[in-house]
Amino acid sequence: MAATYKNHIELTIFGESHGKAIGIVIGNLPSGITIDQEAVKQDMQRRAPGQNALSTARKEADQVEILSGILDGKTTGAPLTGIIYNSDQHSKDYSLLKTYMRPGHSDYPAFVKYHGFNDVRGGGHFSGRITAPIVFAGNIAKQILKQHGIRIGGHILSVGTVEDKRFDISCDDQLLDTLLSKPYPTINDDVFAKMEQVILNAKASRDSVGGKVECVALHVPAGLGEPFFDSLESHISSLMFSIPAVKSVSFGDGDSIDQMTGSEANDEYYYDENGEVKTTTNHNGGITGGISNGMPITVTVTFKPTPSIAQKQKTINIETKENVELEIKGRHDPCIVQRAVVVVEAMLALAILDMMR
Repeated sequence: MAATYKNHIELTIFGESHGKAIGIVIGNLPSGITIDQEAVKQDMQRRAPGQNALSTARKEADQVEILSGILDGKTTGAPLTGIIYNSDQHSKDYSLLKTYMRPGHSDYPAFVKYHGFNDVRGGGHFSGRITAPIVFAGNIAKQILKQHGIRIGGHILSVGTVEDKRFDISCDDQLLDTLLSKPYPTINDDVFAKMEQVILNAKASRDSVGGKVECVALHVPAGLGEPFFDSLESHISSLMFSIPAVKSVSFGDGDSIDQMTGSEANDEYYYDENGEVKTTTNHNGGITGGISNGMPITVTVTFKPTPSIAQKQKTINIETKENVELEIKGRHDPCIVQRAVVVVEAMLALAILDMMR
């Protein structure tokens, strides 16, 4: 099974969570771009499973083998193909799930759509594991954007009810460098200990918890995007909603801007000392009229709690057509938010690079 995104840049992801390998084909990249393989490895490790008690116990190196599209460290202009081999599958944990539909998962709609032939092991092609090749593609996009002066970064905005500070008008490259140096990126250094406790409490209760990731793109020039159907917001949102478990996407203060008055929500313009147009606030997240206005582009992505939990749940047996109970076995993240920051960054980078072509 494969899924394709086709605009200026073409992305085709392939593979299943418990298949031999997963990967991505990236089409229409510019040629002659030098790719830093160490930067790729760094982002891949940020998403990789099995690193601590806050994530799944599954161990995967997530090393990307490049099959085409790069020669002597530079892009050739041909489709760039990266493949990641799976090495730590416990497929027996999923034998029951051909007939028992997991609540909150893709199982039932996928059963209907694919007539029961879909791979349910680890979620198959619907699994968050498929975000690994997206992180690879996103890092390539980040490196290309950086050559245009554009920086992408993110942080854990919330876990459960515990919240970090938001990016504000003063967000700069130094802050992004600081966040990148942290194993769990939060702006407030003290807040992650509270988030960690929320995650561990959910794990101890055989439950899970959700949260939010906030991501920013710095130095995006004004004028990027189109009105209406191909607005910068709709373009970014379409890719963000392609990330498994994402349930909402907003920009700037989009979660609360409805509670403001117009005089509060409007970002007033001024010329700075260099004659550049700036705004005094950034409630609209750097996008107005569907087009970038030169301020930092900020997007907030909400993730639901991981649906695979060990508590007993009510569901159906699709074969016998009976109501049944299910206790999900296997290795699952009690919270995916801390591993999702780099995935959100990847999607933002891909969306902006796509609009620049």
